[in-house]
Amino acid sequence: MLLLQTIVVLGCLLLGTRFGGMGLGLISGIGLFILTFVFGVEPGKPPIDVMLTILAVIGCASVLQTAGGLNVMMRFAERLLRRHPDYITILAPITTWGLTFLCGTGHVVYTMFPIIYDIAIKKGIRPERPMAVASVASQMGIGASPVSVSVVSMVSILGQAHGVGQAIGILQLLSISIPATFLGVVAAALWSMHRGKDLDKDEEFQAKLKDPSQREFIYGDSESLLNKAFPKEAYWATWIFFAAILGVVIFGAFPNLVPSFGPPDKLKPISMNLIIQMLMLIAGAVILMTCKVNQREIANGPVFKAGMVAIFSVFGVAWMADSFFHAHFTLLKNSLAGVVATYPWMYAVVLLFVSKLVNSQAAAVVAIAPIGVSLGVDPKTIVAFFSASYGYFILPTYPSDLACIGFDRSGTTGIGKFIINHSFIVPGFIGVITGCIVGSILVRIIL
Repeated sequence: MLLLQTIVVLGCLLLGTRFGGMGLGLISGIGLFILTFVFGVEPGKPPIDVMLTILAVIGCASVLQTAGGLNVMMRFAERLLRRHPDYITILAPITTWGLTFLCGTGHVVYTMFPIIYDIAIKKGIRPERPMAVASVASQMGIGASPVSVSVVSMVSILGQAHGVGQAIGILQLLSISIPATFLGVVAAALWSMHRGKDLDKDEEFQAKLKDPSQREFIYGDSESLLNKAFPKEAYWATWIFFAAILGVVIFGAFPNLVPSFGPPDKLKPISMNLIIQMLMLIAGAVILMTCKVNQREIANGPVFKAGMVAIFSVFGVAWMADSFFHAHFTLLKNSLAGVVATYPWMYAVVLLFVSKLVNSQAAAVVAIAPIGVSLGVDPKTIVAFFSASYGYFILPTYPSDLACIGFDRSGTTGIGKFIINHSFIVPGFIGVITGCIVGSILVRIIL
């Protein structure tokens, strides 16, 4: 029965990945129905707290985007890159990581791709070098952002890990994940500086230049944000959003500022999830009321659409995984607890593999981290290997990677004939492995 149910769960995950994040969440509902009505598995609990936090963050970020705040951030990023074109392979991934760190979503990278390409090709630098690692970096930044779906999910899960190791809050998590993911990005960028052939020695690229129309296509002008004027309200929206992020950090750093409720002898502070929800709703409301936001456009932006897909993905995958795990908790604990205790890195391998299956860091965290907590895995180990939640670089199917390939008009960023030998796999593995190693060192020092 366990084998059949495992096949159902994996089958739904594999089938769901063919239809994107929305399909993944919806098809997981089919798996949950089969587990319940065919195998008699009691349905678990959907991750309501996590989903509501995601919803609040996405609501605020969507209003920010509609107000023009994201464009303000990206113009500052473009100015930095164009001032130092010789270092584009290092600065581009650091910039995309930073934008994701600030905004909580890697989808802001799409506007940066044509800018990175334009700088690289005009400087004679192989575009694959900065572009591929910039795509990887934009996703690694998710694990460093205090308002990303992945981080708020992890904070919620670790907040419920009573009696297992020490309590870990958002500041402790970020003190590990920020340097771990950043150094992972730097390591991948350093490797990328000399990857592939220089353009003047690349026979395939030089052959394209012999065709005048191809040369014009490759070196054609790209759009720039530098000459665009933004209304003052776009700047206001940016600062309001930054203020909300600062509020999250302050309440995480000073728990005495958080109100407590309950019986006098059992006062308990409200969870960080609720604080993030409140601050994001407040920031979104203030931007909406003061920054001349077109209400009708909020739901049409890419951040809102990507966020709603993430909610569906987390909803279906986590509910199905929770139901399956609790039905076989004793067996799985007896079988896996000793393995994970002896080889803690196995947790990272499983997290990486599941992330590839579900194409989402948040969905992977919500599906795997609670299982690790239930099996008695030390929360320090879970935090140390947080970088492993980014595993969907293994196959070039993620939208940002596909967009990156499309924006590279030189054709240097691409997918090999064996599919697995694509432009993102080596930077991805370097970034994730470095992040896990750094995280493992930092938890011993900081936590």
